[in-house]
Amino acid sequence: MLRLGAARGCGLLLRWLREQPAGPSRGLSLSLSRGTVVVERWWKVPLSKEGRPPRLHPRRHRVYRLVEDTRNRPKEELELILTQSVENLGRRGDIVSVKKSLGRNKLLPQGLAVYASPENKKMFEEEMKLRQEGKLERLQTHTGERTVQFLKNCHLEVGMKNNVKWELNNEIVARFFLKNLKVFVSPHVLKLPDEPITRWGEYWCDVTVNGLDTIRVPMSVVNFMRPKTKRYKNLLAQQAALAESEE
Repeated sequence: MLRLGAARGCGLLLRWLREQPAGPSRGLSLSLSRGTVVVERWWKVPLSKEGRPPRLHPRRHRVYRLVEDTRNRPKEELELILTQSVENLGRRGDIVSVKKSLGRNKLLPQGLAVYASPENKKMFEEEMKLRQEGKLERLQTHTGERTVQFLKNCHLEVGMKNNVKWELNNEIVARFFLKNLKVFVSPHVLKLPDEPITRWGEYWCDVTVNGLDTIRVPMSVVNFMRPKTKRYKNLLAQQAALAESEE
């Protein structure tokens, strides 16, 4: 194996190969400072008589093809076990494959993950088994964590009519969660204020996600308007704001 500097290696590759003795199936390699390039002759050199060197064709046996270039290999990923939830990766106990730079520069130094060694895998498998048996506190699912983060930034608007008597309940609030926020919330996980809500105003409702995390969502109870009427009034408000800015 020949070792050359990275700057000179590529320039001297062809000259070095031409000076090497030929063989029927010889594979040649050039080791650079950043990797190894392995090439072989495109045309096989025929066997020669015993005691005589092989006969090389002046052009054909100087053609080589690339077998392997370690400098351009796909970068291998690092297998880790998460010790806590990480956004866009997973939750505690999940085995993930990440880029080495991400694992060594962020996840491992910050204690967010450990190497996926057999000992660590066995430890987290036992922990998961205990959680399933109810001996340890359950963890929020990855989807549940995303739902919690979404609800923390939400504001719910509930439209109620003004020509009939009404009282807000869980079923009505759950329907407006789906209608306005596109989130399905079961009525039994909602909790409204103890005092009945029978008029417009600013209120709140508690949402419990998977029985673990409870988020208080601000809620405005307003006069119900049909979609066309609401869009028309919003358009008028925008036009009025634009006219004021031009003045």
